[in-house]
Amino acid sequence: MKRILWLLLFIPFTSKAQLSEQAFISVLTCGPYQEELYSAFGHSAFRIYDPVKGIDVACNYGLFDFNQPNFYLNFARGNNLYRLGIEDYPRFENRYIYENRFIHEQVLDLTQQQKQKLFAYLQRNALPENASYLYDYFYNNCSTKIRDVLLEALGDEVTFDETHITTDLSIRELTDIYIKRQQPWGDLGIDICLGLPMDKKAAPLEYMFLPDYVESGFDHATIKKNGTIVPLVKEKIITYEAREEEPADGLPHPLYLTGFISFVAIALTIWDFKRKALSKWFDATLFIVTGLIGLLLVFLWFFTNHNAAANNFNLLWAFPFHFVAGMALFKPRKWLTNYFLFATILIVVTLLGWPLWPQNLHYALVPFIAALGVRAFAQFYFRKVTVKAELSLAGK
Repeated sequence: MKRILWLLLFIPFTSKAQLSEQAFISVLTCGPYQEELYSAFGHSAFRIYDPVKGIDVACNYGLFDFNQPNFYLNFARGNNLYRLGIEDYPRFENRYIYENRFIHEQVLDLTQQQKQKLFAYLQRNALPENASYLYDYFYNNCSTKIRDVLLEALGDEVTFDETHITTDLSIRELTDIYIKRQQPWGDLGIDICLGLPMDKKAAPLEYMFLPDYVESGFDHATIKKNGTIVPLVKEKIITYEAREEEPADGLPHPLYLTGFISFVAIALTIWDFKRKALSKWFDATLFIVTGLIGLLLVFLWFFTNHNAAANNFNLLWAFPFHFVAGMALFKPRKWLTNYFLFATILIVVTLLGWPLWPQNLHYALVPFIAALGVRAFAQFYFRKVTVKAELSLAGK
């Protein structure tokens, strides 16, 4: 059934291969939508409009199919297959207006031959056997595809001016623009799960993994048209500007939670020292959860194709063996004394070196890591005291 519907939508796009002189091709830039993490960065697409041939479609490289074989396994392992989809443009436009997302349209200044080349490329790319591509968050996504498709279709006729980018931001800093304030929990999750490759300084063309920079890049691009270099964008149409909206109430900022955990850890440690006894349930939970985070980071780094998850300095605090230590807390284990000494030293080094690490670690983690350090020291201290007491009794 899905295939039949797809074909019905596709027929008007492909049945007449030649565009008329009145046709134009444009680039669409759509604003962010903060209800979902994946939509927080905006979206890019092509529009093909030909009033003579009755074509008005959006060519969208941001589609994926939950029903594809092994979808969830492929998603977890970083083998995400996205595809080019063709949809009726008015429906595309109405959806983005309904979600209150701006729509900017850049009409490309192309010759008839250049329009036809780009149109033919998109036609071939939309065929079922060609439509899918291996998605990468930063280097091969629905926005970078707009740039790459144009370059592949028209070659060196198109030139992107890189000098208009005057900032020197990393990939992580660029993503922070869109989610650090708007979606702090999503920002925290990204900063934990993705490692050192996120802190690479982005080259000007690499900024175009974000739709806003696709729009800016096209604004500053040129094209060779009938032997003359002209601006790539002939006309810019503001189809819709988003209304001002009050931000929706969401979860408390992660700093509140990590601050509370730190407060509990310090208060519990003071209580333990006063009563000269060691609490275990809080520590078991803390170290088991932290160890599980570490195991996830190891999995993402070594067993998936998520390239941005490599070389993750968060493993300094989310040490995977914390999981084993947390599980072992309820039975006498002599090795735990030395382990918690090691954990204390590692956490102190992590915190002291925080400004120096090449990876930008998330500030909301500081109280949580401090809580780990306080409880690791408490475990070490009380276990050391217990061993000394046992040795003293044995000596008598």
